[in-house]
Amino acid sequence: MKTKILLCAAILCSTIACKNKKEDASAKTYKQIKKVSWLIGNWGATSNQGTLIENWQKTNDSVYNGQSFFIIENDTVFAEHIALEEVNGKLTYIVNVSGQNNNKPVRFEMTSITNNQIIFENPEHDFPTKIIYNNVTNDSLVAEISGIKNGKPNSQKFTMARQ
Repeated sequence: MKTKILLCAAILCSTIACKNKKEDASAKTYKQIKKVSWLIGNWGATSNQGTLIENWQKTNDSVYNGQSFFIIENDTVFAEHIALEEVNGKLTYIVNVSGQNNNKPVRFEMTSITNNQIIFENPEHDFPTKIIYNNVTNDSLVAEISGIKNGKPNSQKFTMARQ
Protein backbone atom coordinates (compact mmCIF):
# COMPACT_ATOMS: atom_id res chain seq x y z
CA MET A 1 0.00 0.00 0.00
CA LYS A 2 2.82 2.39 0.95
CA THR A 3 4.57 1.57 -2.33
CA LYS A 4 1.44 2.40 -4.35
CA ILE A 5 1.03 5.73 -2.56
CA LEU A 6 4.70 6.61 -3.11
CA LEU A 7 4.47 5.59 -6.78
CA CYS A 8 1.32 7.70 -7.29
CA ALA A 9 2.97 10.66 -5.54
CA ALA A 10 6.07 10.35 -7.74
CA ILE A 11 3.97 10.20 -10.93
CA LEU A 12 1.93 13.20 -9.80
CA CYS A 13 5.05 15.26 -8.98
CA SER A 14 6.63 14.31 -12.31
CA THR A 15 3.49 15.30 -14.22
CA ILE A 16 3.29 18.66 -12.45
CA ALA A 17 7.01 19.37 -13.06
CA CYS A 18 6.70 18.57 -16.78
CA LYS A 19 3.58 20.72 -17.09
CA ASN A 20 5.33 23.66 -15.38
CA LYS A 21 8.32 23.35 -17.75
CA LYS A 22 5.99 23.41 -20.76
CA GLU A 23 4.20 26.47 -19.39
CA ASP A 24 7.52 28.24 -18.73
CA ALA A 25 8.75 27.54 -22.28
CA SER A 26 5.53 28.66 -23.92
CA ALA A 27 5.31 31.74 -21.69
CA LYS A 28 8.45 33.24 -23.27
CA THR A 29 7.64 36.60 -24.77
CA TYR A 30 9.45 38.55 -27.44
CA LYS A 31 8.90 42.16 -26.46
CA GLN A 32 11.23 43.80 -28.97
CA ILE A 33 9.80 42.20 -32.10
CA LYS A 34 6.27 42.96 -30.90
CA LYS A 35 7.18 46.66 -30.88
CA VAL A 36 7.66 46.53 -34.65
CA SER A 37 4.61 44.45 -35.53
CA TRP A 38 3.56 47.48 -37.60
CA LEU A 39 6.01 46.21 -40.25
CA ILE A 40 3.83 43.20 -41.01
CA GLY A 41 1.95 43.59 -44.28
CA ASN A 42 2.47 44.67 -47.86
CA TRP A 43 4.10 48.02 -48.56
CA GLY A 44 4.89 49.84 -51.76
CA ALA A 45 5.78 53.02 -53.58
CA THR A 46 5.73 54.02 -57.23
CA SER A 47 7.91 56.74 -58.72
CA ASN A 48 9.11 57.69 -62.19
CA GLN A 49 12.10 55.39 -61.54
CA GLY A 50 10.01 52.27 -60.86
CA THR A 51 8.03 50.41 -58.22
CA LEU A 52 9.26 49.38 -54.79
CA ILE A 53 7.48 46.52 -53.04
CA GLU A 54 8.26 45.30 -49.53
CA ASN A 55 6.31 42.49 -47.85
CA TRP A 56 6.60 41.32 -44.23
CA GLN A 57 5.09 38.23 -42.62
CA LYS A 58 5.16 36.91 -39.08
CA THR A 59 6.85 33.51 -39.23
CA ASN A 60 6.57 32.84 -35.49
CA ASP A 61 6.69 34.80 -32.20
CA SER A 62 10.38 35.68 -32.63
CA VAL A 63 10.86 35.93 -36.42
CA TYR A 64 9.43 38.11 -39.19
CA ASN A 65 10.42 37.43 -42.80
CA GLY A 66 10.44 40.06 -45.49
CA GLN A 67 11.08 40.49 -49.17
CA SER A 68 11.87 43.66 -51.04
CA PHE A 69 11.77 44.17 -54.81
CA PHE A 70 12.41 47.06 -57.14
CA ILE A 71 10.69 46.73 -60.50
CA ILE A 72 11.27 48.79 -63.62
CA GLU A 73 8.71 48.15 -66.36
CA ASN A 74 7.99 44.45 -65.53
CA ASP A 75 11.67 43.65 -64.79
CA THR A 76 12.77 42.96 -61.23
CA VAL A 77 16.10 44.78 -61.07
CA PHE A 78 16.69 44.27 -57.34
CA ALA A 79 15.47 41.69 -54.83
CA GLU A 80 16.41 40.90 -51.26
CA HIS A 81 15.21 38.48 -48.60
CA ILE A 82 15.14 39.65 -45.01
CA ALA A 83 14.75 37.98 -41.64
CA LEU A 84 14.09 39.98 -38.50
CA GLU A 85 14.91 37.79 -35.49
CA GLU A 86 14.75 38.36 -31.76
CA VAL A 87 17.25 36.43 -29.65
CA ASN A 88 17.83 37.24 -25.97
CA GLY A 89 15.97 40.55 -26.20
CA LYS A 90 17.99 41.81 -29.20
CA LEU A 91 16.73 42.14 -32.76
CA THR A 92 18.88 41.33 -35.76
CA TYR A 93 18.08 42.32 -39.35
CA ILE A 94 19.52 39.66 -41.64
CA VAL A 95 19.48 40.47 -45.34
CA ASN A 96 20.44 38.31 -48.29
CA VAL A 97 20.81 39.78 -51.78
CA SER A 98 21.51 37.34 -54.58
CA GLY A 99 24.79 38.18 -56.30
CA GLN A 100 26.08 40.34 -53.43
CA ASN A 101 28.34 39.56 -50.47
CA ASN A 102 29.28 36.18 -51.97
CA ASN A 103 25.57 35.26 -51.66
CA LYS A 104 25.94 35.25 -47.86
CA PRO A 105 23.55 37.03 -45.51
CA VAL A 106 24.62 40.29 -43.87
CA ARG A 107 23.64 40.96 -40.26
CA PHE A 108 22.65 44.35 -38.88
CA GLU A 109 22.24 44.60 -35.10
CA MET A 110 19.53 46.69 -33.48
CA THR A 111 21.01 49.82 -31.91
CA SER A 112 17.78 51.64 -31.03
CA ILE A 113 14.08 50.82 -30.79
CA THR A 114 10.91 52.68 -29.87
CA ASN A 115 7.28 51.93 -30.68
CA ASN A 116 7.63 53.92 -33.94
CA GLN A 117 11.25 53.49 -35.00
CA ILE A 118 13.91 50.84 -35.23
CA ILE A 119 17.57 51.32 -36.16
CA PHE A 120 20.00 48.61 -37.24
CA GLU A 121 23.72 49.05 -37.84
CA ASN A 122 26.68 47.13 -39.21
CA PRO A 123 29.74 49.42 -39.42
CA GLU A 124 31.73 46.64 -41.12
CA HIS A 125 29.43 46.49 -44.16
CA ASP A 126 30.31 48.56 -47.23
CA PHE A 127 26.89 50.14 -47.91
CA PRO A 128 24.59 50.62 -46.17
CA THR A 129 25.95 50.64 -42.64
CA LYS A 130 22.66 51.85 -41.12
CA ILE A 131 19.03 50.88 -41.77
CA ILE A 132 16.16 52.80 -40.19
CA TYR A 133 12.43 52.05 -40.31
CA ASN A 134 10.00 54.77 -39.16
CA ASN A 135 6.32 54.04 -38.61
CA VAL A 136 4.70 57.32 -39.70
CA THR A 137 1.06 56.16 -39.50
CA ASN A 138 -0.72 52.80 -39.64
CA ASP A 139 -0.66 53.09 -43.43
CA SER A 140 2.75 54.64 -44.10
CA LEU A 141 6.36 54.05 -43.22
CA VAL A 142 9.74 55.41 -44.24
CA ALA A 143 12.78 53.19 -44.65
CA GLU A 144 16.18 54.82 -44.85
CA ILE A 145 19.58 53.37 -45.64
CA SER A 146 22.81 55.30 -45.12
CA GLY A 147 26.56 55.00 -45.02
CA ILE A 148 29.60 55.83 -47.13
CA LYS A 149 29.29 55.15 -50.84
CA ASN A 150 32.13 55.90 -53.27
CA GLY A 151 33.95 57.71 -50.47
CA LYS A 152 31.09 60.09 -49.69
CA PRO A 153 28.23 60.05 -47.18
CA ASN A 154 25.08 58.78 -48.85
CA SER A 155 21.52 58.11 -47.77
CA GLN A 156 18.36 57.02 -49.49
CA LYS A 157 14.80 57.29 -48.20
CA PHE A 158 11.92 55.08 -49.28
CA THR A 159 8.46 56.34 -48.34
CA MET A 160 5.96 53.49 -48.60
CA ALA A 161 2.21 53.10 -48.20
CA ARG A 162 0.36 50.03 -47.03
CA GLN A 163 -0.96 48.10 -50.04
